[in-house]
Amino acid sequence: MPASSRTRSASRAQGVAPHGVVRARGVAPHGVVRAPGVVRVRGVALAAAAVAALTVLPLLVVLADAISAGGAGAAEYLLRPRVAELLGHTGMLVAVTVPATVVVGTLAAWLVERTDLPWAGLWRALLLAPLAVPAFVSAYAWATVAPWLTGFAGAALVTTLAYYPFVFLPVAAMLRALDPADEEVARSLGLSPAAVVARTVLPRLRPALSGGALLVALHLLAEYGVLEMMRFQTFTTAIMQRYAVGFSDSSGSLLASVLLALCLLTLTLEVAAQGRRRVARVGSGAQHPAPQLPLGVWKAPAALVLTAVVGLSLVVPVATVTRWLVSAVADGEVGGDLLRVTSNTLVLALLGGVAAVVAALPGAWLLNRHRSALTLLLERATYLASALPGVVVGLALVTLAVNWARPVYQTVWLAVLAYAILFLPRAMVSLRAGLAAAPPELSEAARSLGLRGPATLARVVLPLMGPSVLTGFVLVALAISTELTATLLLAPTGTDTLALAFWRETGELDYAAAAPYAAAMIVLSVPLTMLLRRHLLEER
Repeated sequence: MPASSRTRSASRAQGVAPHGVVRARGVAPHGVVRAPGVVRVRGVALAAAAVAALTVLPLLVVLADAISAGGAGAAEYLLRPRVAELLGHTGMLVAVTVPATVVVGTLAAWLVERTDLPWAGLWRALLLAPLAVPAFVSAYAWATVAPWLTGFAGAALVTTLAYYPFVFLPVAAMLRALDPADEEVARSLGLSPAAVVARTVLPRLRPALSGGALLVALHLLAEYGVLEMMRFQTFTTAIMQRYAVGFSDSSGSLLASVLLALCLLTLTLEVAAQGRRRVARVGSGAQHPAPQLPLGVWKAPAALVLTAVVGLSLVVPVATVTRWLVSAVADGEVGGDLLRVTSNTLVLALLGGVAAVVAALPGAWLLNRHRSALTLLLERATYLASALPGVVVGLALVTLAVNWARPVYQTVWLAVLAYAILFLPRAMVSLRAGLAAAPPELSEAARSLGLRGPATLARVVLPLMGPSVLTGFVLVALAISTELTATLLLAPTGTDTLALAFWRETGELDYAAAAPYAAAMIVLSVPLTMLLRRHLLEER
C-alpha cells in the first residue's frame, strides 16, 4: 500500500481529517453535529408534537360527534328558535360587556398612570384586586345583596366588574412602557392634549386594548357560574344542561361546535383589530417617564369614579362573603369539611400545575432553541383548546373516556389532563421567558464537560429559569383552584373542590354554608394578584 494511502487510513481510524485537520468523533465535516444532537432535538420535537396533538384532540372529538348527527339532523337542531335565542344572548352579552370593560379598564389605567391622582400605587393594587375574586363568587355576592338583579342586566354588570382588570392590566403596563417623546413632539406642533392622546397614544395602545378585549370575550364565551346564578342563558349554560340530561344524543356536541366557531371568530377579529400599523420604535432612545397630567378640579371626581369601581367590584363581594362567613362561624358551619375540600383542591392544583409545566417544556424549549415555522405551529396548537370553555374540553374528554378509555373515566387523572390542556399557555409563556434567561452557550459548555441532556437540564437550565417555572406553576395552580365547569364534568364521584362545594351550597341557597369556600378561594387567589401587580410595576 502506498504511504499516502496508509496515512489516510490511519487518519480515518484516529478521527483525523486529511491534510492534518483533527476531527472529533461524532462530529461531521464542517462542524455539523451528528446523530446525538439530532436525536435529542427530534425527541423533544416528538414530545412537543404529542402535547400539541393531545390539546387538539378534544376539539376533534367534539367535531366528530357533531358530524355524526348528519347534515340534515345538525341543521334541524341548530336552526331551532332556541339555538337562535342562545346565539342572540351570547352575542348581546359580548357586545355590551367587552366595550364596557374596555372603557372602564382604559379610563382607570389612564387616571392611575398618566395623571397626578394621589396614591397611584394603592389604586393599582385595588384595581387589580378583583382578579382575586372568582367571577361566580361576585355573582353570589350580588345575588344576596340585590336578588332582583338578574337576567341580562345582572350578567352584564357582574361580568364587567369581574373582567375589567383584564383590560386595565395590559393598558396600564403599556402606558408605563411607552416613550413619551412622540407626545412631546405632538404638543410642540400645537396639538391639544386630547388630539395628542388620539393621534399618538391610542394607536400605540391598540395591542393592549385588543388583547384585553380578547381575554374578556373568551371568558364571556366560557362563563357558566355567573350566568347560571344570574339566570341568563347562553351556549355554555345550555351545554351544561344537555350534559345533565345525558349523552344519549349529539346535541351537546352540536352546541359546543357552535361555541367553537364563536371562539375562532373571536380570535380572528382580535387579529384584525391589532392591525398592521407599527407601534414599536427601533432602539430604546432616551426614554423617561411621561409627564403627569394635572387634573385640577377633576381630581375629586376622578377619585370618586375609581372609588365606585373598586367598591362595586371588590368591596361588595368581599364584604358579602365576610358577612356570610361570620354567620357561618357563629352557626358552627366551618369545620373539618373545609379542610378536606381545601386539601382536595390543593392536590388537584399541584398535580395540574406540574402536568402543565412538564407538558409545556418541550414546546417552549423548541421555540427558544430551534425556532421555525413548525415549532411556532406546534406552540399555537396548544393555545387553541385553551381558548375554549372548560365545558367543551370536559365534554370531549368525557365522550372520549366513555367510548375509548373507560378505566380513566371518573378518575383524578382525567381531570388533571383537562387542566393541563386548558391552562397550558399560562405555563408556556412563563417557560419561554425563563429559557430566554438561560443562554444556550451555557448548556453547550456543560455538554462539553461531559454532562448529558437530563443532567444539563437539571444542573444548568432549570436553576436559571427557576423563577419562571415557579411563576407558570403558580398561575396554573391558582386557575385550577377556582375552575368550575370542567371540574363539574370530570371530578371523580365523592371528590369535592372549593368551587364544587361552593356551587353545591349556593344551589341550595345556603349562602352561609357557601361563604367559607368562597373565602378560601379568595385567599388562594391573592398570590395571583400579587404576581400580576409585580409584573405591572416591572414594565418599563
